[in-house]
Amino acid sequence: MVTVTARDTPVAFEFVAQIESSQQVDIHSRVNGFLIQRAYTEGALVRRGDVLFRIDPKPLRVQLDQALAVLQKNQAVLSNAQANFNRVRPLVQQHALSQKELDDATGTQQSAAAAVAQSEAQVDQARLNLSYATITSPINGITGAATQADGTYISEQNSLLTTVAALSPMWVNFSMSENQFQTLREEVRRGELRVPPGQNYTVQVEFVDGSIFPYTGNVTFLDPYYNPNTGTFLVRASVQNPAGVLRPYQFVRARVAGAVRPNAILVPQRAVQQGSEGAFVWVVEQDQTVDERPVMVGDWHGDAWFITQGLRSGEQVVVDGVQRLAPKMHVTLAPAAQAEHAGP
Repeated sequence: MVTVTARDTPVAFEFVAQIESSQQVDIHSRVNGFLIQRAYTEGALVRRGDVLFRIDPKPLRVQLDQALAVLQKNQAVLSNAQANFNRVRPLVQQHALSQKELDDATGTQQSAAAAVAQSEAQVDQARLNLSYATITSPINGITGAATQADGTYISEQNSLLTTVAALSPMWVNFSMSENQFQTLREEVRRGELRVPPGQNYTVQVEFVDGSIFPYTGNVTFLDPYYNPNTGTFLVRASVQNPAGVLRPYQFVRARVAGAVRPNAILVPQRAVQQGSEGAFVWVVEQDQTVDERPVMVGDWHGDAWFITQGLRSGEQVVVDGVQRLAPKMHVTLAPAAQAEHAGP
């Protein structure tokens, strides 16, 4: 026998979830050329700035040298045009030369200056392309498999080389159906469920073997749109993963805690029976007899049921020996942990 007591009871909702990296980067080559080295170990952890691949730099150095040569040539042309402009301008002021000759010198000097600016930009581009021959990781994370082998010519069509995924924080993604969301909203409206302040739910990750991940997270994103194909919307939690235990695309269970059922009544699962008209329990009356009481059963909570209708706080419910009971039978009461005796 147990005496039911209404009390505020924390509850958690469980969902099948999948882990996703909070930052997964596709590593592309920005220049064309032959791949001469994969400098990392596939599946290894890398730091930001670690070298992943090397493209043959020799053609890029040649392009840089060519750009530098053109720059030097244009600088020489600009120097000559500037000197000619400096000679012509005072002579025009002295009316020794015509205005047209000054205009020609000015145009030549400006054209040479523009050519130098263009050459400087080409040198910067060539230097930048040469730097792209060494491909480094933009983030801390775990590397994927290399998609191209050494010796492959890399172009725009096959520029993807690998991926790097950050391991902390990780995202825990799960979906809530429209029916689940509507049920929760109705329970909140009726006062049967109290959500945490600011809807700051805590998310605990459980592995397939039942072990619990030591770090908890918080819900950080609710998709405002339903998926038209599944009738669900995405919920995302963020959790720290400093040891890299969680990996992208891993399946886990997400236990979402923080909500409370106010004045909830719980009874052990074995106390609830199923009859032709639904669920019922055996209630002990004041004269120590028992009677069937129809009840409305809610969710599981550990090894107990929430009872939403049919019981009041302070009533006594038979837990063990229910198969031997009959209406108006006198019983001898004992705590639920002991065997309960029923008799005529």
